[in-house]
Amino acid sequence: MTIPADLKYLKSHEWIRVEGDTATVGITDFAQDQLGDVVYVELPEVGRSVDVGEAVAVVESVKTASDIYAPASGTITEVNDALSGSPELINEAPYERGWLFRIRFEALGDVMDAAEYEQVAQ
Repeated sequence: MTIPADLKYLKSHEWIRVEGDTATVGITDFAQDQLGDVVYVELPEVGRSVDVGEAVAVVESVKTASDIYAPASGTITEVNDALSGSPELINEAPYERGWLFRIRFEALGDVMDAAEYEQVAQ
């Protein structure tokens, strides 16, 4: 299981990469492994305002469907359109090509560093 040290994490198994006032969000390697083969992703609308903890996307696998929660309050600025035709990117590269959306944030929620998340993802 990979847990990059440069990212922040949520207990609900999302990761967040902060760059200035924008953050890229996806699900962790642990989460994609638990879900199994991802077959569909429902992404939020660009321009949508979200609050910390709000369900903003859905990832469906052969096993189950899982809500994806906003790690920050702000506005969705971009979604990963590649996932609509290739949802398996989440399984193949959850931290690179399998990201879900970007958000210009006003307030960041309660996040953990890699060492803290490693304790949760066991």
